[in-house]
Amino acid sequence: MKRKLENSIKAAAKKIPADLVIKNGKIIDVFNLEIIEADVAIKDGVIIGIGDYEGLETHDANGAFICPGLIDGHVHMESSMIHPYHFTNTILTHGVTTIITDPHEIANVSGTAGVQFMLDATENVTVDVFFMLPSCVPATPFEHNGATLNAKDLSPLYQQKRVLGLAEVMDFPSVRDTNNEMLQKLTDALLHQKQIDGHGAGLSQDGINIYRAAQIKTDHECVTAKEAIERTQRGMYVMMREGSVAKDIKALLPAVNERNARRFLFCTDDKHLDDLVTEGSIDHNIRLAIEEGLNPLLAIQIATLNAAECFSLHDKGAVAPGFCADLVLVDNLEKFKINNVFKNGKLVVNQGKLLDAETDRTYFDIPLELTETVFAKALSKEDLMLKVDATKACNIIEIIPNSLVTNHLKEKVDTNNGVFIPSIGNDQLKLVVAERHKERGKIGLGIVKGFQLKQGAIASTVAHDSHNIVAVGTNDEDLLVAIQTLHSVQGGLVIVSQQNVVATLPLSIGGLMSDQPLEVVLNSIHELHEALTIVGNHTNFNPFVTLSFLSLPVIPSLKLTDSGLFDVNLFQKIAIQ
Repeated sequence: MKRKLENSIKAAAKKIPADLVIKNGKIIDVFNLEIIEADVAIKDGVIIGIGDYEGLETHDANGAFICPGLIDGHVHMESSMIHPYHFTNTILTHGVTTIITDPHEIANVSGTAGVQFMLDATENVTVDVFFMLPSCVPATPFEHNGATLNAKDLSPLYQQKRVLGLAEVMDFPSVRDTNNEMLQKLTDALLHQKQIDGHGAGLSQDGINIYRAAQIKTDHECVTAKEAIERTQRGMYVMMREGSVAKDIKALLPAVNERNARRFLFCTDDKHLDDLVTEGSIDHNIRLAIEEGLNPLLAIQIATLNAAECFSLHDKGAVAPGFCADLVLVDNLEKFKINNVFKNGKLVVNQGKLLDAETDRTYFDIPLELTETVFAKALSKEDLMLKVDATKACNIIEIIPNSLVTNHLKEKVDTNNGVFIPSIGNDQLKLVVAERHKERGKIGLGIVKGFQLKQGAIASTVAHDSHNIVAVGTNDEDLLVAIQTLHSVQGGLVIVSQQNVVATLPLSIGGLMSDQPLEVVLNSIHELHEALTIVGNHTNFNPFVTLSFLSLPVIPSLKLTDSGLFDVNLFQKIAIQ
């Protein structure tokens, strides 16, 4: 360390040459929101000067803008459905050099073994991967998942150097009521001098007061500018999210101005592979913000310095001496297309292409307990019978395209001998959540509106956050085939029509991720999307992504778990009628 510091000082003083000097570039100064035309000098992976320098190697930026490496403030890698190795390589081509991840998806399936797998899988990747420990496994006590993480399970993990704190606290009632177990998790994080992330979906101002009193620092669940202002007024950081379902940036940007912008950062939260490839990651957030009228320099500051300071990553987020040489080169700020990416002073992406990575890699050390995770009991048509009174209205989940929030409707439905019959005409379909972790035989049945299926069924083991089997269909026969198929392939996504499997994507790691290369998974996703035209016509939303959040009982208004319908606003189970 002493020798490295000595060399940095000597290189800064021009007594020895830098390792690398980037010339002819326009530096984005995220501190003053200005552009500097100067060299960037790098020694041992750290920027040691901006000005006029010579180095052992020179990179000609050809007039490109030199930005800090982008930071994703909150992401679940599992939602990409690819191995963390392939995920980090994918986001690297989009200029993301640092992420803060919450592995609560795999933790809900396999507990601490799942968390340790994610830590191990990202130990030697190029991107800096920091972790927040899952705070709510299970998310609520009203459903059944694969594991429970108590405070005593989490505490030893704080010793890991890449663990920054406690991840999104989504069980607000436990915080409000000072539940002993939740209180211990919060206390442990603070005793280890770690940060606590929030999940304030639908919370009132009083609720935010409670979260701040609990030392919860961030929220990524704002969906209106008003909510964002309420949080910044109370000292929170607001993560502006743009994922595959939750697309909140346009709604939140009116809250951002040059006086309060330092309290905002970007995140993706949950983003599917096809969206990552076609849209991008945090680079997409930047482009979208600029399109909406935000100053490009301010958008870059939000995507870099703000996120770094929020998570106390003191050597990241800026192109300045003493900061890691994580750099992104773009020719045009408005278009923000990534050309070159440097990580710790090494060129890792050239003209948008990844260098020196095993993009076709399939050999990974995956524990057996993560590859055999679907143990659902065999179901019959009788198990799927939903008894209702034809004279009374039913509680129905209505999806909102591209939103995690649902509407709670009350409508009458078609029946036959007191049993619900799905109606394509009324767009009232059967929704099923079947426990798949420990063969408990638990099954929740409900009615959903908005999927617009014309025939068949779709099903998935990606079902936030407990990741049971979730399925929606027009008839019981196709629903049963879809559920059985997921059991046979040990998790994944499937489309069934006329009792035939027309497309499937096996996800062998926890029923959440594939061990196959990006291109293989991407091709399977494209096949799924093409097959969706057989069962319906979805042009304005991704039905699989939407389906995956219908079992998440911490986001309003009405959801379905393996224990039945759950009213998030009341935070309790309710009957179908």
